[in-house]
Amino acid sequence: MKEALEWIRDIAIAILIAALVLIFFKPIIIQQESMQPNFYSGDYVIVSRQAYNLFGDIEHGDVIVFKSTLLDNEGHQKNLIKRVIGLPGDTIEIRDGYVIRNGQVIEESYVAAQGLSGEMDEITVEEGKLFVMGDNRAVSQDSRSREVGQIDQESIVGKVILRVFPFDSIKIFT
Repeated sequence: MKEALEWIRDIAIAILIAALVLIFFKPIIIQQESMQPNFYSGDYVIVSRQAYNLFGDIEHGDVIVFKSTLLDNEGHQKNLIKRVIGLPGDTIEIRDGYVIRNGQVIEESYVAAQGLSGEMDEITVEEGKLFVMGDNRAVSQDSRSREVGQIDQESIVGKVILRVFPFDSIKIFT
């Protein structure tokens, strides 16, 4: 009987630890090509659900996962992974393929190829919204498109903090 109670206790502790971990972190498998060359389809990442509640504000360049208005084949909202380009109040324009934030061309060493962002007239990021783009601009469905547009900050699932698979590409993101 004592051994059975110890097993029940150990299982309860394991369930509690798992529940606590899932409150703070969410594992996600990338299913898009829009963030290449930094994230590939099949990459396994850990997203911090509490990054912006506990550890600071959203910053330019953060890689986030958010619930989009796009639907998958089963009719569920798609989670998308994108990079934060514009915060509320920022002006964003794309000219000659380069992103201009608040009047300055931004250096984007993370993109698949510089100068391929298309064209877009200047917009101002609305309060409570973000302007996000994929790193693989040629295939990314992001804030440049009417289907995605500026995203609500409330739709953020979390900030990507760790790539755990493939094992030869483990990386911590700050």
